[in-house]
Amino acid sequence: QVQPVESGGGLVQAGGSLRLSCAASGRTFSDYTMGWFRQAPGKEREFVAAISWSDYTTYYKGSVKGRFTISRDNAKNTVYLQMNSLKPEDTGVYYCAATFRGSIAAMRSDHGMDYWGKGTLVTVSS
Repeated sequence: QVQPVESGGGLVQAGGSLRLSCAASGRTFSDYTMGWFRQAPGKEREFVAAISWSDYTTYYKGSVKGRFTISRDNAKNTVYLQMNSLKPEDTGVYYCAATFRGSIAAMRSDHGMDYWGKGTLVTVSS
């Protein structure tokens, strides 16, 4: 079992940076594909980035590619989302999700995630 807990959100000006962390309990963290999603006010939740459990393949939503970087440290049971060149449209609650030996495709489709964190709020001011 893996229970994600997000941290690192906050208020930042456009063009700034934040690093989100997702610490997950459990001894099998390395067997989980991990991902980040976000939900802006009044909008549906959307996929942001994912990193696979097997070969650390990464995938990004088009609008964040080149600005965001997802990484993981299995020794610390933690996945990170480094966010640079932030824009007001990046504002939202960011959620961490885990799927056991799941595919990047499944993560992208927001289908069948095993665990979700409670989220951390990111606000980007213009």
